[in-house]
Amino acid sequence: MISSIEPSADYLPQYRSSGADEKPTIILVHGAFADGSSWNKVIPILQKKGYQTIAVQNPLTSLNDDVVFVNRAIAEVSGNVILVGHSWGGVVITQAGNNEKVKALVYVAAYAPDEGQSIETISKDAFEVRKLPNVPGLADPIIADGFIRLKEETVLKHFAQDLPLNEAKLIAAGQGRFHVSTISAKVSNPAWKNRPSFFIVSDNDHIISPQVEAEMAANIKASVVHLPSSHVAMLSQPEKVAEVILKAAGGN
Repeated sequence: MISSIEPSADYLPQYRSSGADEKPTIILVHGAFADGSSWNKVIPILQKKGYQTIAVQNPLTSLNDDVVFVNRAIAEVSGNVILVGHSWGGVVITQAGNNEKVKALVYVAAYAPDEGQSIETISKDAFEVRKLPNVPGLADPIIADGFIRLKEETVLKHFAQDLPLNEAKLIAAGQGRFHVSTISAKVSNPAWKNRPSFFIVSDNDHIISPQVEAEMAANIKASVVHLPSSHVAMLSQPEKVAEVILKAAGGN
């Protein structure tokens, strides 16, 4: 029988101290067709600067399920938190970011819905009502058993087109499956209304229209940075993405 062992203060130092000048923990939330490894190039940069970092492994099964996973990560932290969301992860942090520990939000080529909005309503308004030019990345997905994934060709040409071929192929092979219900899931209480926000617009994005990204950034009154990158700016330009996250965290 294994006896209960109380962890020492040295075992979990990041969760023991909550001083006023302690650096916030940075929680990274991946998007659809991805997992926590999509932050692997950003994490070492943040850690080198002394920031405790958590990359959440969301199930992508529903908005509520993903919010639960993010809230679990927030609960692990005793001090302040910076929430960072990529793509669909922007919807998740918009809903999950109302926790009092969360001090800022960072959107990386992400959706930033308003109250009652979903990916579906944002897209319909942009492309069906206002007739904005659409992007090609989601034109031909594979849907099986209620879950969406992208063809390898789509990942190479439209999702991660500015990455080396071997890296893009890894993304295609390891992509998450994204439940169709998430497309219509509506945000009820947008956290950006009460938190400072930062937004990276990927100007060469083929998954979310850069124009729509810029409009959402303006709507939430975010501090905006434009990068000449694909949808996966955190992999193609990790240093630039880390700079924005560090700014949101109050460090450099």
